Amino acid sequence: MIWLYTAAFLTGIFAAMGVGGGMILIVYLTVFAGYSQLSAQGINLIYFIPIALLSVIIHTKNRLIEWKKIIPSLIAGTVFSVVGAYAASYIGSEILGKIFGGFIFIIGIKELFSEKPEKEKAES
Repeated sequence: MIWLYTAAFLTGIFAAMGVGGGMILIVYLTVFAGYSQLSAQGINLIYFIPIALLSVIIHTKNRLIEWKKIIPSLIAGTVFSVVGAYAASYIGSEILGKIFGGFIFIIGIKELFSEKPEKEKAES
C-alpha cells in the first residue's frame, strides 16, 4: 500500500508543477501497478476530490472564482461525470485503455506542434 501513497505524493508534486498529475497517476497504476484502466480511473477520480476541494477553497479565498459563471459548468460536469462513469463500466478496460492511449497520443502531438502563446515566448 505504500506504493499507492508514494504515487499519490509524486502525482501531487507533478500536478503542482503544471503537469497533468491525474494522467501520470493513471499511467502509473495501469503500467506499473497492474490495475485495470477502469480501476485506475476510479482511483484517479477519488484522488482528485480532496485536491479539487482544496483548490476551490484557496481560489475562493483569493477571489479568483466567479461563482455565477461557474455554476453551469459545475452542473454539466457533475451530470457528464456520472454519465461517463456508467459508460466506462460498459465499454470495458481494454477498449477504455486504447481510447485513453489515443487521447494521450493526440495531446502529445498537439503539444509538439502547437505554437507557444506570445506571453510564453517573451518569458523564454
